[in-house]
Amino acid sequence: MTTAALTADEIERYARHIVLPEIGGAGQQRLKQARVLVIGAGGLGAPVLEYLAAAGVGTLGVVDDDTVSLSNLQRQVIHGTDTVGLLKTDSAKAAIARINPNTTVEPHTFRLTTDNAPALVARYDIVVDGSDNFETRYAVADACASEGKPLVHAAVGRFDGSVTVLKPFEDAKDGKPNPSYRDLFPEAPPPGLVPSCAEAGVLGALTGVVGTLQAMEAIKLITGIGEPLVGQLLLYDALAARFDTIRYKRS
Repeated sequence: MTTAALTADEIERYARHIVLPEIGGAGQQRLKQARVLVIGAGGLGAPVLEYLAAAGVGTLGVVDDDTVSLSNLQRQVIHGTDTVGLLKTDSAKAAIARINPNTTVEPHTFRLTTDNAPALVARYDIVVDGSDNFETRYAVADACASEGKPLVHAAVGRFDGSVTVLKPFEDAKDGKPNPSYRDLFPEAPPPGLVPSCAEAGVLGALTGVVGTLQAMEAIKLITGIGEPLVGQLLLYDALAARFDTIRYKRS
């Protein structure tokens, strides 16, 4: 893979990254070369897309088949009142262009399924899942596992959220395979058991916190810094302002 040279404009734009010894010019070049697929341009996808674009990720794929509604704007901050009625992929693409014109956006205006997920996932380096239903989550997780792509998964509900990183195609430090999404959630809950955001509500700022954590994990994976949340489920309780981490293994 050829090195993506940084222009003078990019060196100035990413100066606060480049002065970090852990990232530097080499890490910024890796961000420029990276191709990240984001599932959903909603509450979680909004901060993910904004921060990855601002960080200098070269290509962002956006999967969403929905249009912007007024009720989205309380949490889906990549959209605005003037984009109500537009496709979320189009609204997100326009917002990203304002944030960073150096980032290429590839809109995918369809619903991800078990049939189309593997081919799409294979085109990217990392996948960030901000979907809001178990059918899509399983389809994404299975595709990432089969295609050998790291997955940054998160979920939110009312006042709490969780984040983890899945790399079941690699071994852990102890030589055992890393856990998969199905080790964490063997089966989807029965329909109707877990209420949707429309039914239960969700605090808007919560999706900002959890989505930003997802963006951070993606940046760590791209640049090779820190310890990603592989085999760890980070839990956030917004009302208690508390973080907890649960470790899980391959079953």
